[in-house]
Amino acid sequence: MMQWPDQRPADDIPPFIDSLNPSQREAALNTDGPVMIIAGAGSGKTRVLTYRIAYIMHKGTDPFNILSLTFTNKAAKEMRTRIENLVGAEAKNLWMGTFHSVFARILRQEADKLGYPSNFTIYDSDDSKSLIKAILKEMQIDDKVYKPSLVLSRISLAKNNLMGAKDYLNNEELTNSDKAAGRPKFGEIFKQYTSRCFKAGAMDFDDILVNTYYLLNQHHDVLNKWQHRFKYIMVDEYQDTNHVQYMITKQLAAVHQNICVVGDDAQSIYAFRGANIQNILNYERDYPEVATFKLEQNYRSTKNIVNAASSLIKHNKHQLEKEVWTANEEGEKIKVSRNPSDSDEGRRVAQLIFEDKHHLHLPNKAFAILYRTNAQSRSIEEALRKQGIEYRIYGGISFYQRKEVKDMLAYLRLVINPQDEEALKRIINYPARGIGNTTITRLVYHANEKNISIWDVIKDIRKYPDIGASSAKVEQFGMLIDSFRSKDNSKNAYEIAVDVAKRSGMLKTLFDDKSPEGLSKYENITEFLNSVQEFVEDDENESEKTLPMFLENVALYTDEDRTNDPNRDCVSLMTIHASKGLEFPIVHIVGLEENLFPSQMALMNRNEIEEERRLFYVAITRAEQRLYLSFATSRFRHGNLLHCEPSRFLQEIDGKYLDIAANSMQAPSMAQRFHREPSVSSKQPLQKPKVYTTPRPTQPLPPVDPDFTSGDISQLAVGDRVQHQRFGTGTVVEMEGGGDNKKAKVLFDQVGHKTLVLKFAKMKII
Repeated sequence: MMQWPDQRPADDIPPFIDSLNPSQREAALNTDGPVMIIAGAGSGKTRVLTYRIAYIMHKGTDPFNILSLTFTNKAAKEMRTRIENLVGAEAKNLWMGTFHSVFARILRQEADKLGYPSNFTIYDSDDSKSLIKAILKEMQIDDKVYKPSLVLSRISLAKNNLMGAKDYLNNEELTNSDKAAGRPKFGEIFKQYTSRCFKAGAMDFDDILVNTYYLLNQHHDVLNKWQHRFKYIMVDEYQDTNHVQYMITKQLAAVHQNICVVGDDAQSIYAFRGANIQNILNYERDYPEVATFKLEQNYRSTKNIVNAASSLIKHNKHQLEKEVWTANEEGEKIKVSRNPSDSDEGRRVAQLIFEDKHHLHLPNKAFAILYRTNAQSRSIEEALRKQGIEYRIYGGISFYQRKEVKDMLAYLRLVINPQDEEALKRIINYPARGIGNTTITRLVYHANEKNISIWDVIKDIRKYPDIGASSAKVEQFGMLIDSFRSKDNSKNAYEIAVDVAKRSGMLKTLFDDKSPEGLSKYENITEFLNSVQEFVEDDENESEKTLPMFLENVALYTDEDRTNDPNRDCVSLMTIHASKGLEFPIVHIVGLEENLFPSQMALMNRNEIEEERRLFYVAITRAEQRLYLSFATSRFRHGNLLHCEPSRFLQEIDGKYLDIAANSMQAPSMAQRFHREPSVSSKQPLQKPKVYTTPRPTQPLPPVDPDFTSGDISQLAVGDRVQHQRFGTGTVVEMEGGGDNKKAKVLFDQVGHKTLVLKFAKMKII
């Protein structure tokens, strides 16, 4: 093992530092005391942070004394690999990972001080919502008034402001607000949720942060231990930290004061999940002696894209001063297009991608389409399918969120922590073993009455005669789980998982289902077992091949880590929030309309508008070589056709960086120009201006039948054959909504898919 000297000479600078530019070099070499690195988009911040940590290790600091916090496991893994390439295998000993993974690691060691078992379960959002639904049902509360997702969001907001259920109930302003909103029982639900999580030995994502704060705040011996452990602390994406994360890092850095934060206030876009931009804006107040370094050179994008982004973001009043620039080529101007409808916008984007692909010889994965809301993807998807362009949507259901995989995970969670109420309820009757809902309700009733866990009731099932004939089956289930638990210490994670999959009956049940869906689920379980085996065989997990560590890794995957195969050649469709940290040669940003982007929900005050503008800034700076902006003058939203105005953000970009249709350039104002029709396209190589016309449908619509008579379609169902006055005959493939907003998606024989609002559709069942 490498010997770590007390300190190397100050002028002993390793060769790898020479590859940094002057600003990056200064940021990497100034390691002592509080430091703030303001890193503009595409300025190489990950490189600087990586080299900085490698340099601290080169100077002689033991990696066990270095803490580096990120927001995704992917970012942490990439950084660790880079550092390992610079200084060797000792990089494996760094305390590096997401806030949640690092703090969960600390809590595993200290959980008993808070009354939790060291093998506590981590609830994901689905587990939390399931528990809230159960609580609402038991309290006989209407889940349409108290929507579980809304309840969970409000609980999360309270926790991230360090407010527990007791504090909430004692806060007169909040309780009066709940009464005024018609939800007076929210505080009691919060209290029940907190109690049930604790009883189940479970923490949700917010608890990992909040409990770490309480641990350090209430146990000074623990705080002292970890303060002296971490001599150097680095925090990436500091603008995205919330109040709890801010408080914890401030506590941990109090002794050595060697804390370095890296971020860009212009990319702070997560206020909706608790991020507080003031953490970075006010950093100098917390540390008056801070050394500030600015990384302003953009290595990613062309001059036109960088300058356009800068001209936009200067409209924000609350920001740190910086001047982002690039030495890259001038590049093409940003092309702005006006479209009559969202469907036209989708067709135009698909046509542009088709043209650029073939003229520039680019793969699908060179393209990204970014939008403000997930609902906007529909028209884009339809257009891409018609063009035969393969695509993928970020933010879809991840592998570990599939039902059969969640079922398997629930079994494994019970092996580790049988008190886990949500896992137990999920699989007590899967595969079917004759334990019905009535029995489960009685188990829950007895557990709540005696303030014990459901597992405790199962272990003493013979004390509860009202369970009835199912008592023996419940007892057998308990014995099955106990038999899995008895092997927990003698086998690795993969051996336990295989044993559970076989003896629980899951593998056989899915194997016996010969339907395509059953086959797919069986394949998913075998793939899941493969993932456990890969975890066990991974060299980085040499001392941590246990089942608890595997489950923790899965539970702490971030949304950004849950992506499809990056090598798959697909156009990427995603919300702008999901695009942060990514980059693409060619980017399309769609739906640039007032009340959509900026969102109608963000027009109440300056802070909200500024966050929306930062979101647009993030979108623009994802593009490397070519950027397209588009908006529609009409759009279907919530089943209604709305007239749309171009986004104010389009007017805020300096017009000299934009390429608007030639026949519109004489208009006196930017807003008026956006209302003109675009001109016909010309085909040019990359980096030369090109203006496109809106592509029309390749197949003309059938003529309207003047003698057509609509029929009663109130009972329309999937599979029905219908005839439309204009589109002809087709088959209903999907129904959604209700009342006046009830819609049908129909695959028409001549014109493809159309989504129709039933109350307006001139259609009949045939």
